[in-house]
Amino acid sequence: MKSHVLSQLRSLEAESIHIMREVVAEMQRPCLLFSGGKDSIVMLHLAVKAFAPARVPFPIMHVDTGLNFQTVLDCRDRWVERTGVQLVVASVQEAIDRGLVQEEPNGSRNRIQTPVLLEAAEKHGFDALFGGGRRDEEKARAKERVFSFRDDFGQWDPKNQRPEIWNLYNGRVHQGESIRVFPLSNWTELDIWAYIEAENIDLPDLYLAKEREVVERSGMLYEVNEFTPLKDGETAEVRSTRYRTVGDANLTACVESTAITLHDVVEEVAAVRLTERGATRGDDKVSEAAMEDRKKEGYF
Repeated sequence: MKSHVLSQLRSLEAESIHIMREVVAEMQRPCLLFSGGKDSIVMLHLAVKAFAPARVPFPIMHVDTGLNFQTVLDCRDRWVERTGVQLVVASVQEAIDRGLVQEEPNGSRNRIQTPVLLEAAEKHGFDALFGGGRRDEEKARAKERVFSFRDDFGQWDPKNQRPEIWNLYNGRVHQGESIRVFPLSNWTELDIWAYIEAENIDLPDLYLAKEREVVERSGMLYEVNEFTPLKDGETAEVRSTRYRTVGDANLTACVESTAITLHDVVEEVAAVRLTERGATRGDDKVSEAAMEDRKKEGYF
């Protein structure tokens, strides 16, 4: 009898589904962090598969910075309506208005997302938060375990992590402690896109190429919009671009591309040698340790 060998994608899918089911079995109140980007959408798609025909047994939470692309919010709402999942929105703008956090001079709201996230997690009693981080994205994320322990302040110590041997995960936490869980840890950007194509997953149209009005800043292309207006002396030009990753509209750059279909994107990603965050996320260029510093503070 021929041995049955799972394809790479189905093997990754099975691993992620196993992780999600393990969390639901071990933890009291998990929640899926949902940004409306490709990775969090793939996570939600996997969650639907993991618990079908029942509904997804945990809510999703969007930490809304107020600087989102509208097409991302529209896609988020389509997924909520389609799946019937509960949506929790933690608003950074509302937190600014009541004095919980203060906006930074550079316009970035990434760092001040952390207190908003931690407050919402405590308010709702979430003891496990699913995140869409992948180890190939960035150096700090490469250090994460699948079950990433956080102390009672929501902080992460990269030098004090639990071993994960033979895919055995330790979800034990004390009162006030929690874990972050990364079901996509072993996926690559190419895996994500191949899976999106295979499953025909609904995404924001930002991920496909079209003519956009852009301005070049520090070697990166930013779409001219309400969050990224032209500065004095700058000139916009129209180029065929798409987004490899989606964050705040004022800090996420696009890349030149002619990939207008999912298959085109898969072929394009297969040929690149720079991670999507390194190529397009201005917030990660604050310092070499920008992401790790945020994660230590409690960022997902």
